[in-house]
Parts: sequence; structure tokens; C-alpha cells
Amino acid sequence: MDKPIENYWKARLDHLKEELEANNFEVYIASDGAEAKEIVQRDIIPKSRAKRISWGGSKTATDMGLIQALKADKNLEFLDPFEKGIPLEDSLERRREAFLVDLFITGTNALTETGYLVNLDRTGNRVAAISFGPKTVVILVGRNKIVSDLDEAFLRVKDYAAPLVAMRIKAKVPCVKTSMCEECRSPERVCNAWGIVEKSYPQGRIKVVLINQSVGF
Repeated sequence: MDKPIENYWKARLDHLKEELEANNFEVYIASDGAEAKEIVQRDIIPKSRAKRISWGGSKTATDMGLIQALKADKNLEFLDPFEKGIPLEDSLERRREAFLVDLFITGTNALTETGYLVNLDRTGNRVAAISFGPKTVVILVGRNKIVSDLDEAFLRVKDYAAPLVAMRIKAKVPCVKTSMCEECRSPERVCNAWGIVEKSYPQGRIKVVLINQSVGF
């Protein structure tokens, strides 16, 4: 068979799309971050009729240039809880306001083969918004986030994604030095609120964009 790697990932993502759709998610497959960005701007936002948009601080979304493009779109109101230079209290208030936007964009820490979204937050704003609040939620998922089951998801989050997030924001926590979870009690701990979404309710409220590329943490 020609192009075995391409065929492997096509089969994996096609199967995962079926599992997610069986769980009432609306699913798109993108070949890379650029196509994922196009899908969100060309298809998802117009279909949702969203005018007010916010996000959960996704590295995937910034790496693909989506957040930068939405901020520059004069037809949209973009609420940015993570704007550089704003006080923490303002950031937290904007995260609360984000529960009432038309469309919320974020990534996910892990996605199981059965189509479950698994996330772990410091403040809980992201897991809360995914579960309830914004009318439409868009989840951007690089193929590197795919895991076999919940046990593997928890392991990926605690010993990979969370330490990377802690390093990125320069949190004063042990995993920044050890690269793995130490079950710390630090005031700056980034692992506080878990969220597992098995199905989208109402059907199609959560849109999942599977990206055939390793992107984000």
C-alpha cells in the first residue's frame, strides 16, 4: 500500500469521527492547522451566526493563527480573557463573561478512541464552558491528543499536558522541574478541575475539528 502513514491516520480519524458523531458531536476533519482555521472561519462561525466569541487559552488555536484572525475580524466581537497586561481580576471576570458568548473556542487535553473529551484546568473556566454556557463550543484536536481510554487520558494529562502548561505559564510547581505530576499542594497548582464530556447536549452544540497533525500540548 502506498503512503502507509497517511492511510493509517486517515483510518484512525475516520473511525474517531464515527465515534464522536455517535456521541452527538458535530465533527470535521482537517489535514492541518491551516485547514482547521479555514473550517472554523468559513463553515462553523457563519453556520452558528455567532457575533460574540471567546476562547479558553488554547495553544492549538494560537499556533494555527485562528485567534489572531478572529481578533482582527471587524464583524465579530472577540472577548479575550487572556489579553496581555490586564489585571488578574479583569481576566477572571472576562472568563465569567465568556460563559454567555455565542461561540467558545478551545482545545482538549485528551480525546479517547470512544469519543470522550478529557480536560484538566487550573480555574475551571474551560471545563465549565465546554459543559454549559456558550451556545456553541468548538474543540480543536491535534492527532497527538488521541488516547485509547480514560486511564491513558488521565496519564497523558497529568504527566505530559499539565507539566507543559505549567512550564509555559511559569507556574511555581514541582512538575516544572521534574516534568511529571508530583501531586503537589502548591498554591499555583494547575491541576484543579477535571471535566469529562461523553456526549454533546444538545446534539451538535459541541463541534470537534480533528486535525491530522500534531499540534498543541
